[in-house]
Amino acid sequence: MTATARTPESLPTTARPTRPTVRTARASGIRRGISGWMFVLPAALVYAVFVLRPLLTTIWYSFYNWDGISVGSWVGLDNYGRVLTDPQLLSSIGHAFFLIVFFTVFPVIGGLFVAALLQEIRLRGLGTMARTFLFLPQIIPGAAAAVAWVWMFSSNGTVNQLFSAIGLESITRSWLGDFDWALPAVGIIGTWLGLGFCTILLISGIGKIDLSIYEAANIDGAGFFSTFRYVTVPALRAEIGVCVTVTVIAALASFDIVFMSTQGGPGYSTTVPGVLIYQLGFTESRVGLASALAVVLTGLILLVIVPIQRFFREK
Repeated sequence: MTATARTPESLPTTARPTRPTVRTARASGIRRGISGWMFVLPAALVYAVFVLRPLLTTIWYSFYNWDGISVGSWVGLDNYGRVLTDPQLLSSIGHAFFLIVFFTVFPVIGGLFVAALLQEIRLRGLGTMARTFLFLPQIIPGAAAAVAWVWMFSSNGTVNQLFSAIGLESITRSWLGDFDWALPAVGIIGTWLGLGFCTILLISGIGKIDLSIYEAANIDGAGFFSTFRYVTVPALRAEIGVCVTVTVIAALASFDIVFMSTQGGPGYSTTVPGVLIYQLGFTESRVGLASALAVVLTGLILLVIVPIQRFFREK
């Protein structure tokens, strides 16, 4: 027996590939693509106008010696050379990295322990109230928080009154006016602001951990610290990464807290790049140098954040 070859004409109508069907599918895909771009377009325009355009303009200004009013002169990479060699500008970058200890390390570590403690003792009646008080600093603007802490750090403020009450009058001082303690005092404000954010985020992360894992750890005799180290922390890898990323950016790009509390003083002991960019651009009318410092700061933030993102990426 020989098989008879079947031509497309001999196939049933439902089995024949039809060109209109292919064209319809292509047209449908094009329409979906256009509709998708229409949804993205408003946000893309806002991003281009308010983010990309100022960024590109700042990079362009950084190559000029310009006061913001008159016609500037092209100086090439001179502004960048000034940023990388001027001791005052370099010290401001060093102060920003120093603040990472207070803006990132203390809030993340403290948030981990507070979140784990709340999970351990299972505060049912007071859980909502505790979270509210912890998150309260996040709804207060940084500038307002800085003003409040200026009062508390003053010579007759709450901090010195507490030290005097417990017999430590010898260490009382004007904290924000002391050359050695002004920067750590500013950092404490950042710790207070960041602790609530990290705690609430980590508490939400703990909520996704299966309670049977904690029960198994308790059955095996694991204590609080063992459970914290081997169960809680590994399960919060992604949340810790978010906390570290956000707080590191806040430390390196800090402005409102420092400006409202010390304005970079006393001297230059608390000057950070954000405050220095403002002073160079709006007070000293050196827009080109301020733009170069802003570009360098942006590059440093990217150099720090990219490895952090890769390190905390879930495996």
